[in-house]
Amino acid sequence: MAKNTLLTLAKIGVGMALLVVILGAYTRLVDAGLGCPDWPGCYGFLTVPESVEDVALASSRFPDAPVEQDKAWWEMIHRYFATALGAFVLGMAVVAYRNRGQGTPTKLPFALLILVILQGAFGAWTVTLKLWPQVVTAHLLGGFATLSLLWLLCLRLGLGARWQAPRELRGLAAVGLGVLILQIALGGWVTSNYAALACPDFPTCHGEWLPDMNLSQAFDVTQSVGPNYLGGLLESDARVGIQVVHRLGAVVVLLAIGLLGFRLLQAASPLAWPLLGLLTVQLLLGVLNVVLVLPLANATAHNAFGALLLLAMVTVNYRARVGSGPH
Repeated sequence: MAKNTLLTLAKIGVGMALLVVILGAYTRLVDAGLGCPDWPGCYGFLTVPESVEDVALASSRFPDAPVEQDKAWWEMIHRYFATALGAFVLGMAVVAYRNRGQGTPTKLPFALLILVILQGAFGAWTVTLKLWPQVVTAHLLGGFATLSLLWLLCLRLGLGARWQAPRELRGLAAVGLGVLILQIALGGWVTSNYAALACPDFPTCHGEWLPDMNLSQAFDVTQSVGPNYLGGLLESDARVGIQVVHRLGAVVVLLAIGLLGFRLLQAASPLAWPLLGLLTVQLLLGVLNVVLVLPLANATAHNAFGALLLLAMVTVNYRARVGSGPH
């Protein structure tokens, strides 16, 4: 009974974490990451200032950050849901601890609790360090990691017990997961440095297969802390370098996960078509981001399907290593 309760909570947690990931992506895409210049409140309030008096007070507190209520609300909505997820994970850890010794996992719920606490810190640093790309990227990866661990907890508690993946694919599945995580990190670096439209055409970049790039500046992780990174500070050739490497990463992901999907098809695994379908949609959304000049709905979906593809790869890896049934 305790395991069933924790499984139900974990499923709800997955839905909440996916929503937080999507809200985070949307907040970045509408340039609302600094919609509230302070943390955890908004201009010193618990909610977005709206009355004339509150807006005047907010402006006096932060004269260099004019109140933009639409952006501020998206930032606060993201914070509200992230806080709710943190409280939910805390509740899961309490349930797991109280039912320890009854076959209920405890290490994973407590690892999740530590992770969401770190995510809260990165959320604060995202604002206080004014969208420093290193922190923004780490915050994105933390969100994906939280979602993945919640899904892994579901799998450990018996979700999808009949999903099969051959053990001989463990190595290929691990490689596929590794390159996908690197690609997600590259995607975070693209968005945190505002390089999504550095190449206005596809498959070439500025009409060239090998455009001028400044890779040393593109991946310089020693960028100074202090400037406001809203809109990005890198020069054009550095942003081009980030975009080109991200595209090359997509090719590697296609080859690695595509091969894995083909091998799963050969083994008649029920995971094959979902994996290949998510891979196809994700690559198509990435291309459309460029061709359609980064439409908001498409770019948000690109983040969402990236998260779903990651969950599919976590599932394949888990089933290839432990087989069927709860563990």
